[in-house]
Amino acid sequence: MRPIFEGLLLAVTWIFGWVLLWRVPRLPAASSRAPGRRVSVVVPARNEAGRLPRLLVALGAQTRPADEVLVVDDHSEDGTGAVADAAGVDVVAAPPLPDGWTGKTWACSYGGQRTSGDVLVFLDADTEPEPDLIGRVLEALDHRRGLLSVMPYHRMQRQYERLSAFFSVISLMGVGAASARRSAPVTGAYGPCLACDRRDYDAVGGHETIRGAVVDDVAMAQQFRRAGFPVRVVGGRGAISFRLYGGGLRDLVEGWSKNFASGAGSTPVLRFLLVFAWVIGVGTAAQAPVREAVAFAGGWSGPGVVLWIGFVAFAVQLAVQLRPLGNYSWAAVLFPIPLAAWFAIFVRSILLTARGQVRWKGRDVPVRPERARR
Repeated sequence: MRPIFEGLLLAVTWIFGWVLLWRVPRLPAASSRAPGRRVSVVVPARNEAGRLPRLLVALGAQTRPADEVLVVDDHSEDGTGAVADAAGVDVVAAPPLPDGWTGKTWACSYGGQRTSGDVLVFLDADTEPEPDLIGRVLEALDHRRGLLSVMPYHRMQRQYERLSAFFSVISLMGVGAASARRSAPVTGAYGPCLACDRRDYDAVGGHETIRGAVVDDVAMAQQFRRAGFPVRVVGGRGAISFRLYGGGLRDLVEGWSKNFASGAGSTPVLRFLLVFAWVIGVGTAAQAPVREAVAFAGGWSGPGVVLWIGFVAFAVQLAVQLRPLGNYSWAAVLFPIPLAAWFAIFVRSILLTARGQVRWKGRDVPVRPERARR
């Protein structure tokens, strides 16, 4: 009976994987029409002197340039403000962090107040836009209200970075943007690239309404939804990329620990259960090589052909799903490795969330808004 049960579990959960992540939407092509609205780009930056120049060069090379670029120096200790000033863009120093705010939400809010564009684009300092990004964002926002989020293509250079594979897939499944159900609500966003009409930003109350949020992108998406505005998430392949958590393995662990457990709470219950079931399925398939090795060492019978078929099926599924998200290379074929990393970091994230505080970029960040407001 066990092979039959395992086969049914693997088949059903494999189908769930396609339902949850079928096709990643993309930005439309840039329009050839003359630009009619002013665009302001706000870049919150804390200790980003090494990465900021690439972004500023890319913004200077846009086929449809932003009308203003403002870097908000969030109390950096590495000369971030001087680097931005040398690049010829406007720079402001964020005032002291008020009680109840997280660093990024305060920097974004302050930057938004200091700009005058009709369209606001918030970019993280480690992003690298392609030359047509601003034009494509404007086209996507043309006559469409609400929040637009672009998930940057994950450009990796070191092997440990590929441990992010399951975080990328599961977060996109949870957001709902790539669902096979076209009517599935989009319940999250990706903070490295957010854009909206200023009228909509002001209507939802801007970053002030999410001032204590650790996962600010998800909180902003929820705020737009509460105000009755749509939220759209598109993939950034060919439009914008980044090297996520390139500062080392500790950087990756701390970054995902900060984001993942808190973000999971925004996923609708049914979708959460489907994702949970898919994780059980892929985890079951991941046992194939382990059980094969144990069987070989002990002289017992192996896991059987059903489990190996499931292993190959999930590896193929992950290869397809990861392709538009980043250059993950071996992560799909050797998926038990990034899956184990996901599980360990997710457990750590839950423990830190229960404790009520995480550490990020040299700051202790409360993960519960009620604590941040005290």
